Amino acid sequence: MTGAPFTGLLLLLLAHLAGDFLLQSAAWVHDKQVRGHRSTALYLHAGIHGGLACLALLVGGQPVGAAILGAAFITVTHFGIDVLKSQAPSERIGYFIADQALHVGVLVLTWLWLTGDAAWLALATGWLLRPEVLLVALAYGVVMRPFSILIAMIMRRWSHGVDNSGTLADAGARIGMLERFLVLTFVLADQLVPIGFLLAAKSVLRFGDLREDRDRKLTEYVLLGTMLSFSLTITLGILVAQWRHAM
Repeated sequence: MTGAPFTGLLLLLLAHLAGDFLLQSAAWVHDKQVRGHRSTALYLHAGIHGGLACLALLVGGQPVGAAILGAAFITVTHFGIDVLKSQAPSERIGYFIADQALHVGVLVLTWLWLTGDAAWLALATGWLLRPEVLLVALAYGVVMRPFSILIAMIMRRWSHGVDNSGTLADAGARIGMLERFLVLTFVLADQLVPIGFLLAAKSVLRFGDLREDRDRKLTEYVLLGTMLSFSLTITLGILVAQWRHAM
């Protein structure tokens, strides 16, 4: 996936990044959310995307006519997607992800249409369907929600004796998911030293709270949950790494 055609796609993605996040103010976002298709900011925003897309296509080597046509398609579709998004709750992360996925999909389709180069798609699909890639994807899926449920079930016998008041709702579960994601990444990258730093950093952050609470049960509960989370993830990571090398 190298060469001028792929450079054109990267330029389109950079143009989208600039238009959606660098050249769009919070006031514009609010106006689009409130007024929908009647928002002046929406038309300006779509126009900026069209101009940036046209510039990206020209720099990427497209003829003037093709660049204008491709930019017009991106402008119209961006406008339509943002109109749909204005009807959805702005605070829902799922709608944000769907919005960005649609925009990126339009850019990829435009790039394929103008370049006629779909060979990279076959290469990418073949890579994604390799057993070792699927195995790693499965491991990441397991350490997220399934491991959270397993750890919660194991810790349930001690949770009734621990006072968790004053903490953010579900914060512990989210922190656990992030730390398991990082630990698995380090194991698969054969970088075990950062895991020690991660464990030490978490211990330092928690030490002050636990010492002030002077709650031995809470200290043991947090320590047990942390060690269980790290142990399960490291074990899974080692098994996946060994299996991947054996393939």
